[in-house]
Amino acid sequence: MIAVIQRVSQASITIDNQVKGRIDTGFLILLGITHTDTREDVDWLSKKIVGMRIFSDADGKMNLDLAAVGGSILLISQFTLHANTKKGNRPSFIEAARPDVAIPLYEAMIAQLAMDLGKPIQTGEFGADMKVMLLNDGPVTILIDSKNRI
Repeated sequence: MIAVIQRVSQASITIDNQVKGRIDTGFLILLGITHTDTREDVDWLSKKIVGMRIFSDADGKMNLDLAAVGGSILLISQFTLHANTKKGNRPSFIEAARPDVAIPLYEAMIAQLAMDLGKPIQTGEFGADMKVMLLNDGPVTILIDSKNRI
């Protein structure tokens, strides 16, 4: 499971010209799920995300987590994070999980992040054509792969 975490001042997601989710200070997270991911990846990654200390403290050092700044999460499923670009110019998405595997894990991640953060999170819609707008703060962008945790 891959998460691209972007520290944002604001972010929103629009589907069919309707705003589906919107946050101010917090994380916009693009989540890529592969066919080998499990509930264990969800649990580990959620705790890692919520505990990330990448907001500035009074001294300007990245030392504060989401809870400390009253931050929110906007989570978006993004199968293209598992693109294989080794051959040719057209990416292969064979490593991305099929919907029967990905949807339950995406829904589990929504629930786990909400539980670990202690408040509901905003989301996109699995499989929808989404328009994402964000104001990246920093910019700060962190990539976490649950398969590289050892």
